[in-house]
Amino acid sequence: MFMNRLSKTIISCLLFSTSSLAATTNDLREKALSSPLAYSVVESLTVEVGPRIAGSEGDKRAVVWAQDKLKELGFDKVYTQPVRVRNWSRGRAEAKVTKPFAQSLVITALGGSIATPKGGLQSSVVMFSSLQELQAASEEQVKGKIVFINRRMIRDRAGRGYGPVVAARAQGAIEASKLGAKAILIRSVGTDNSRFAHTGAMRYSDEVKKIPAGALSNADADTLERLVNTGQTVELAVEMQAKEQGWQTSYNVIGEITGSEKPDEVVLLGAHLDSWDEGTGAIDDGAGVGIVSAAASLVKSIMGTPKRTIRVVLYANEEFGLVGAREYVKANKESLEKIVVAAESDFGAGRIYRLETRFADRALPFVDSIVEQIEPLGVFKGSNTAGGGPDISMFPGLGIPVVSLLQDGTYYFDYHHTPNDTLDKIKPEDIAQNQAVYALFAYMMANNDVDPRPAPKS
Repeated sequence: MFMNRLSKTIISCLLFSTSSLAATTNDLREKALSSPLAYSVVESLTVEVGPRIAGSEGDKRAVVWAQDKLKELGFDKVYTQPVRVRNWSRGRAEAKVTKPFAQSLVITALGGSIATPKGGLQSSVVMFSSLQELQAASEEQVKGKIVFINRRMIRDRAGRGYGPVVAARAQGAIEASKLGAKAILIRSVGTDNSRFAHTGAMRYSDEVKKIPAGALSNADADTLERLVNTGQTVELAVEMQAKEQGWQTSYNVIGEITGSEKPDEVVLLGAHLDSWDEGTGAIDDGAGVGIVSAAASLVKSIMGTPKRTIRVVLYANEEFGLVGAREYVKANKESLEKIVVAAESDFGAGRIYRLETRFADRALPFVDSIVEQIEPLGVFKGSNTAGGGPDISMFPGLGIPVVSLLQDGTYYFDYHHTPNDTLDKIKPEDIAQNQAVYALFAYMMANNDVDPRPAPKS
């Protein structure tokens, strides 16, 4: 009987605390929704720094910029964490149809590709509809030719079309080389039909010869597809001047608003600071940098110092394989248990429409309190199976709770990894909605006694 009374008392106190907390959020919601802060942060990053591929001069400028910006935004602790990164440069890339009809094609090197031989290479083309079709091909079909993988990406609000096609970008050079190909070109991993080619990281294997790898713009992939479908022999001349520039040191840049009551309990907000080199990295991931930095800053400036620490991590070198994220986990392995929850913004600036969590069961009632605060912004409750995002994808396996604030990515892959990834693709009202949602989430998680740890296993 005593335990029943005690349980009821604890639940009543928790509900009272949650209700009181929620009642204070109207001011935060309204001011964050009308604030231009996140947009101004992205504007500053894209104008003052621009493209910032890992190891480049732009990357170095970005690290300095990020430290200065977080201090300007009121973070009381700003520091860096060294990350060893490869410094690969794209160089010029050209492709031309030489038979049966002369035609210039727009291509870009895939990230990490080797160069073609000096003066380029020329050969006939063999087309496959997918990586799996290439893997099933014979050496006789492929040897000495340029492989063209021609798989279209399907447009989807949640970006579900990305996974099925990105494998060709990552693995295509390995599979083509196994069969003796001279080079590989893929249809761009993107949903546009423009003449902007989409780059992105690819991989090699030490067990097979490295071959040049590039991506065709989707409009030019259409042209090449039609040429191949005529049944005539199609020959291409391809030249790429990509180059490895040696290893460099980059940095994760970290800012903290130290908690007033529970400084050792951390609400982590992440984004990645690096970008590809062709656009200015506005949507990938300047938007994320702006959203999480502004959200934390607004919590402090509008609501005061939170009880728990809010930590913003701007990760290095996400584009070449989550290098900064892996270093963060490795370097902080003794203190990872202090992270109460983590969220990441890395899907542009489209409006958030759903909150998904990965919380221990006892914390699930509190999710309803968070949802109550963000529903006026058009955000609804999802499942308890969140993955979090690329840079925090390792956290759930370590028992660290994550949330996914799902954004509308209907048009994200029109611009992703292209020269067209520029500031004009961000709508100020949409990124303001993102910063408001993140601010409300961070405030609610940093000012309560609910502990969602450990994250449930998959």
